[in-house]
Amino acid sequence: MDFLPINKKEMASFGWDEIDIILVTGDAYIDHPAFGVAILGRFLQSKGYRVGIIPQPEKDDDYQALGRPKLFFGVSSGNVDSMVCHYTAQKKIRSEDDFTPNNKAGVRPDRAVLVYTQKIKQLFKDIPVVIGGTEASNRRIPHYDYWSNKVKNSILIDSKATILVYGNGERQIEAIAYNIANSKPILDIRGTCVLAKEKPPTGVKLTDFSTVSTPDNFYKMTKVFYENFTTQTLYYKHNERYLIHYPPAVPLSTSEIDTVYNLPFCREPHPKYKGKFIKAFEQIKYSVLSHRGCYGGCSFCSIGISQGKTIQNRSKESILAELKAINQKPYFKGTITDIAGASANMYGTFCKAKISHTCLKQSCLYPEICPNLVFNDKPYIALLKAASQVKGIKNVFISSGVRFDLALKQHDFIQDLCVFYTSGLLKLAPEHNHPAVLSLMYKPSFQKYQQFAGVYFDICKKLSKQQFIIPYLIVGFPGCTLADAFKLHEYLKQNNMHIEQIQEFTPTPMTIATMMYYTGINYYNGQQIYVPKGRDIRLQKALAQWFIKDNKKLVAEAFKKLEIRN
Repeated sequence: MDFLPINKKEMASFGWDEIDIILVTGDAYIDHPAFGVAILGRFLQSKGYRVGIIPQPEKDDDYQALGRPKLFFGVSSGNVDSMVCHYTAQKKIRSEDDFTPNNKAGVRPDRAVLVYTQKIKQLFKDIPVVIGGTEASNRRIPHYDYWSNKVKNSILIDSKATILVYGNGERQIEAIAYNIANSKPILDIRGTCVLAKEKPPTGVKLTDFSTVSTPDNFYKMTKVFYENFTTQTLYYKHNERYLIHYPPAVPLSTSEIDTVYNLPFCREPHPKYKGKFIKAFEQIKYSVLSHRGCYGGCSFCSIGISQGKTIQNRSKESILAELKAINQKPYFKGTITDIAGASANMYGTFCKAKISHTCLKQSCLYPEICPNLVFNDKPYIALLKAASQVKGIKNVFISSGVRFDLALKQHDFIQDLCVFYTSGLLKLAPEHNHPAVLSLMYKPSFQKYQQFAGVYFDICKKLSKQQFIIPYLIVGFPGCTLADAFKLHEYLKQNNMHIEQIQEFTPTPMTIATMMYYTGINYYNGQQIYVPKGRDIRLQKALAQWFIKDNKKLVAEAFKKLEIRN
């Protein structure tokens, strides 16, 4: 099993003197199905194309390592947004990059998609450039950019790329490759954005970029986008051209997604990295993705506008085959750390009305579980049981988050989770405990979190098992006042909960929460909301981490502002 080539010497080993498609990525090249560029490279290879990878280019020679592709360059920042990768919520530079050998920071440039695309266009005249991945997907229309504190145009326009692919890209990249190879126009492909001289014959108009940056117009554009993007072609004018946003690609069927994950991945970093530590690989090398998609609809998450709400399940047979492949690796010691997706217990669930791909509801779980959602836990339980019986596997654990409001309807799953699939620490994401904040997040009530925890710990007690729940919390969320943060502080202190890791809200492009951060407008009712920034966020975090000695003065300051006696 060979890696896709990264230089001309490796091209020669394939017997190639020319390459069809070159994929450029901001990550190290790890030939594993957890990495989007590896998936698309293997997928295109399976369709008969000669594909090469250029990982983390820095110099002109890096971009020219495989020569000029016959068809196009594909560009991605990698599995992560380069700005999120490089900067904390306080805009401080991070000291490590988990997707780079030895965690070296700075190899991936800021705004990697722009940098890579512009360099390719400089070195290779008139070659089509296809941009995609997280960074491009979440910047496909005008968006608020937290790091520059500006509304920026679509990255397709700013990069001058040929076409933008958003979401999972198998269908799109195959259509693009076929059309370019056959000299056909690359238009009318679902899951893409293009630039055209004429507006589409039908569609919904977004606010033109020239006027979109005012808070009211940005709010209106976001509403129109979220209410129409799954079913309608969208467009807006910029100068003399139109950006056209086609509806999402049709989700893959089980047989189709099985075909993708059954491709011949090496499941290791490229040999060029021998002896180097790559944290991102270490985190996923014992895990398996069971499904794509999420119907939770959290306002701070972009999965819904990239992967979509439809749960695309792999078959049990495909997953077991991957587990057997892991078992053959010399690094495997017998423990599978995760078999899950964005939310572990969504595997096997589906919409009985078969409208999840086009349904305009933001969430299938909030404020209540949709009556069309079928959430039978038997498929996931059967999958985990079968995985545990694979020869060579000693333990199977679930590391991904569990959607606790759904799990309350899956009592057999909770029982098995406690008995077999928790290593001692269970991750849950209540995010906050204040009703007003949770409603803006589109998260279930805190009472449901407490109810789940009660059921879970009752089972643990009966089994005489000592298990713990680690709650994920967000501070500084749009709409969260200092008084709201104090309510969270009271709960944590009364229950003597010392949460070491608490996330500060980071406004990432195109999410509803980011729109609320920028505009100060509640997406759901159009009313003004308080948006914490700067020191207010530090005070909120200090209240949540009241037990840390260095936070004592900040807690006192928060109490003073709230006129509360300590």
